[in-house]
Amino acid sequence: RTPVRVVMETERVLAFHHTRPAYPVHIVVIPRQHVESLLALDDEALMVDLLRVIRQVAADVLAQTGACRVVTNLGRYQESKHLHWHVISGERTE
Repeated sequence: RTPVRVVMETERVLAFHHTRPAYPVHIVVIPRQHVESLLALDDEALMVDLLRVIRQVAADVLAQTGACRVVTNLGRYQESKHLHWHVISGERTE
């Protein structure tokens, strides 16, 4: 396990700074339990928890930087087969 800088956490959700950021602000939001992707998410309570954290993190990034994107990937675009959302701001650095 890689140590992370936690941004926000709940019993079911963790938000942290990406360990290899591709943007000046690059935060990842994940469920603590394994869910393969957005399409596999069938727990409505977990979905609400995830969106609540994503919404708060995005609001904080927007307040700090003036803009942000919220992204999740599917299929071949999803490198890590664990549901995760990116909250990013700025131009790609890599």
